[in-house]
Amino acid sequence: MLLVASCVFYMAFIPVYVLILAVTIVIDYFAGIFIENSAGRARSFFLIASVIANVGFLGFFKYFNFFNANFDRLAQLIHWNYPIQSLAIILPIGLSFHTFQAMSYTIEVFRGRQKAERHFGIYALYVMFYPQLVAGPIERPQNLLHQFYEKHSFEYGRVSDGLKLMVWGMFKKVVIADRLAILVNTVYNDPTPYSGLTLIVATIFFAFQIYCDFSGYSDIAIGAAQVMGFKLMDNFNRPYFSKSISEFWKRWHISLSTWFKDYLYISMGGNRVPKWRWQFNLFFTFAVSGLWHGANWTYIIWGALNGFYLIFSLWTEKIREKAVKLSNIRRFPRIYKYIQVLVTFSLTCFAWVFFRARSMHDVRHILTHAFSGLSQVFDIRYIVSSVSGLGLSSYEFAVALASIALLLFVHSIQRHGSIRHMLAGKPAWIRWTLYYSLLYGILFFGVFEKAQFIYFQF
Repeated sequence: MLLVASCVFYMAFIPVYVLILAVTIVIDYFAGIFIENSAGRARSFFLIASVIANVGFLGFFKYFNFFNANFDRLAQLIHWNYPIQSLAIILPIGLSFHTFQAMSYTIEVFRGRQKAERHFGIYALYVMFYPQLVAGPIERPQNLLHQFYEKHSFEYGRVSDGLKLMVWGMFKKVVIADRLAILVNTVYNDPTPYSGLTLIVATIFFAFQIYCDFSGYSDIAIGAAQVMGFKLMDNFNRPYFSKSISEFWKRWHISLSTWFKDYLYISMGGNRVPKWRWQFNLFFTFAVSGLWHGANWTYIIWGALNGFYLIFSLWTEKIREKAVKLSNIRRFPRIYKYIQVLVTFSLTCFAWVFFRARSMHDVRHILTHAFSGLSQVFDIRYIVSSVSGLGLSSYEFAVALASIALLLFVHSIQRHGSIRHMLAGKPAWIRWTLYYSLLYGILFFGVFEKAQFIYFQF
């Protein structure tokens, strides 16, 4: 039933694209068995065949036009005739996610950490499990496959917790992310008329938009699976409270970060190599992760910039430590922590400019105009003029700010543990007041225009 439901769910986009999944599922199913039953070079051959099949589909649908356009530009520069035309291809929804989930299976079988799955339907469901099929979390076979063999009886507490998580995810999506998206889209779809505080506000709003959009989907996916008795891995852990870029990437899109760490970074040698090679491994891994996000140079530079942040932190580690000692800032641990969080958030927002901008031309305009006019930042008239006429009324802008404040308040409470578990010990009137407040907040403050999740395009 779950497999059929997953097929129906996926076919709601473009029905014929389910055949892509079917082909890769068949290839990887037999590849896993052949890898387990083989020895020596044969095992490597079947793994490589599986990886080529998966990456081949991903490369064709997601990157063919990108590389083709770049080859065409190169040919024009050297005055060559380049005859290959771009193709009218619609990217299958969630292709990068289920491709990486399928690859993790064959790699784990190859490494001997997962037995090959003999039940074809169970393996197909592992790839197609509909709650996380189109935008993750990207699961590992050790966590998910065995759960399809287990009996999941109805448990009120588990179902209740799953529904609460789904409601919170929906709140983050339609109340916070989709409202912020109105202003962000107004500015970033054509940033040339804007400068100064307008660009800064739009960038900060995008930071919270993409977080609430993607973590909201993850909450809905994890909650939906929990309702049915399945446990998916956590994908976000209050990333904007991170005190360093390294910590940020341990809290943001955890399933993808650990995927690249386990299957690319460590496979290249990780940090068990000479220092220069270690730094290259870091940089290359993040550059590839940028390419994974989208077929555009802006994504690649976004990934490379995050890799550079990590390398630069290694280069300056001793200098920063000396500066901290000289300033004696550790005497004030809370202030020191706030400074670290603010610096990390600022660096992250700077990188988000590359992620959100449609082209490098837009990036140049944003980065060269974002700090103009800031001498008037304490002038209330300048502030009002900077945020007015951007798709949000004064009331809607206030709702956006209040919703961000609520998010940060919830995250500050989550430092002490799960809010769902905290509420379990509270009186019923407190719990149900909060539940109804969240539901009515969605109904009254939600933006219900057609808006897909951002990561569906990846």
